[in-house]
Amino acid sequence: MSDNQEALEGIRVLDVSTLFAGPLAATILGDFGAEVLKIEHPSGDPVRKHGYSKNGIPLWWKMLSRNKRTVTLNLSKPQGQEIMERLVADADVLIENFRPGTLERWNLSPEHLLAINPDLVLARITGFGQFGPYANRPGFGTLAESMSGFAQITGEPDGPPTLPPFGLADGITAQAAANAILLALYHRDARGGSGQVLDLAIIEPILTILGPQPIVYDQLGIVQTRTGNRSVNNAPRNTYETADGRWVAVSTSAQAIAERVMRLVGHPELIEEAWFGSGAERAQHADLLDRYVGGWIAERNLDEVINKFEEAEAAVAPVYDVAQIMDDPQYQALGSIVTIADPDLGDVKMQNVMFRMSATPGRIQWTGRGLGEDNRTVFGDELGMTIEQLETLSEEGVL
Repeated sequence: MSDNQEALEGIRVLDVSTLFAGPLAATILGDFGAEVLKIEHPSGDPVRKHGYSKNGIPLWWKMLSRNKRTVTLNLSKPQGQEIMERLVADADVLIENFRPGTLERWNLSPEHLLAINPDLVLARITGFGQFGPYANRPGFGTLAESMSGFAQITGEPDGPPTLPPFGLADGITAQAAANAILLALYHRDARGGSGQVLDLAIIEPILTILGPQPIVYDQLGIVQTRTGNRSVNNAPRNTYETADGRWVAVSTSAQAIAERVMRLVGHPELIEEAWFGSGAERAQHADLLDRYVGGWIAERNLDEVINKFEEAEAAVAPVYDVAQIMDDPQYQALGSIVTIADPDLGDVKMQNVMFRMSATPGRIQWTGRGLGEDNRTVFGDELGMTIEQLETLSEEGVL
């Protein structure tokens, strides 16, 4: 039952980052009650021109900048730096993703910002981190997906290394950044600590989730290769086409599930094979297992395949596109897609908050707002600037 208090109520976040990782981290915080102020260059965040739009309205922006107030501020100008100092003085978190040295060049170094507000949590997100031989290189998620080893193990064995068609490394970094920020806030607020600087390199979180490759290489000298949809850890594990032209994914990470699948497809004799008791050894017999599982699935329509797997308590799922996701009863039951009123587009659908909390559930209050929509409220009402000052700063390219 909710106590009507949001988990991060009272936490003020300044989001001066662009594109995906930093802004998504701020979105996660905003979904659970943080007051997020999106600070854009007067020319606008690049996401406003990224991806699809409708009638000139950027659709990704509507999702990524939900629950954020928006102001414009040119941090390269002294007046913009002075205004930023005033905002920092009353903030809990600042998220930035400029190249290392940029804040310092703008007279907004971590040391200076922490002197203004010793309780500030400053999250710095870059491609390669704040130091090291690559620190000053331009860094994007695509490079992290390449350098982390993800692309090298993704794709068919006889095909090229394969990149994901979306911001995977950025999304993983956003989750890591939100986690790091919450850890820092806990240290500050629950343990009597102070503010601190968080250094997140996009190449690192994705490396962590790629599994035990470093220790396997260190201890056994094994370099993982591309295996398509197969796994080196278990089999059968693949995507299979049904008789009606649909696709399903099958996983047998648990031994009991592997045994149920083979009984279901009519080959229980394989369970008695010595190699069947190990997932890694089953993976070495993937051709045989795929032939049996894939052949059985190919003779049946999708609905029958799903029903038979469910009856056998074996793990299967249809391969969905987004239209099928929107119609799926499980996603509907969870409320994974919600409808939000938008002043430009009317009702729009987007992903809900990522998880459910019984006492402090997150919520989406509004979609991404217009460029500088909250300038007058934030700079005028909250910082005390007059309309004349705001107009002058706008003419000078500060706002």
